[in-house]
Amino acid sequence: MSLRKSISLYIRYAAVCVRSIMEYKLSFALMIFGRCMIAFTEVLAIRFLFDGLTEIKGYTYGDVLLCFSVIHMSFTLSELIGNGFKVFSGIVKSGEFDRMLLRPCSPILQIIGTRFEIGRTGPLITSTITLCFGIKESQANWNLLTVLTLLLMILGGTLLFIGLYMLGASFCFFTIEDTSILNALTYGAKEHGKYPIDVYGRGVLRFCTFVIPYTLVQYYPLQFLLGRSTNWVLGLCPVGVVVFLAICYGIWCAGVRNYKSCGS
Repeated sequence: MSLRKSISLYIRYAAVCVRSIMEYKLSFALMIFGRCMIAFTEVLAIRFLFDGLTEIKGYTYGDVLLCFSVIHMSFTLSELIGNGFKVFSGIVKSGEFDRMLLRPCSPILQIIGTRFEIGRTGPLITSTITLCFGIKESQANWNLLTVLTLLLMILGGTLLFIGLYMLGASFCFFTIEDTSILNALTYGAKEHGKYPIDVYGRGVLRFCTFVIPYTLVQYYPLQFLLGRSTNWVLGLCPVGVVVFLAICYGIWCAGVRNYKSCGS
């Protein structure tokens, strides 16, 4: 299937999901409001922390707010697009994945298309607002290259989390049950990603560089963004997430090749 047709089909999938949710408009509005407030409390926690501090390891409140916004927006966008992978164990156990394999369409497109989480626009609104404040209050010197770096961080972070969701879904081919242990790498990254990775010490920094490359979309480009390094190559680090995503896709393909029907 061509890229154009894939995009068109995905838009149709998303439109169906949106129409079904919008049947209950008040419920949808309350859901968006509630999720906005939940995300806002996370911002308040950072604000309260800085009431007694001027900086953390050289990072100001504006710097941390910028860092938080990038990770939070990336995580929210990944849930908006790739939430189907998070419920993949149910798709396998119900036998729905067997039917997906019989259709003349990419299984990945079907998985992400059937779970378009429009409710995630609530936290997305909050992260957009905080990003604007972070841009204004941070130590970053904004120009064309730093703006490109910021966009790459958000895009790279989104792909990183989607890759982790795909990795978790791939394990379901071998275990059937949900691999909730990967929540530590997704929700954990979202929580710890509020602050630059180096504040947690060298051990965590190494893990997030050589095992799960969070630093490619957070720590390293942030150093260039905030002027803590003049090496512009750091601003292009998020591009390296493509390698991690390719590895996750390779594991997914291996799982599909070895998949046996669950018998439902």
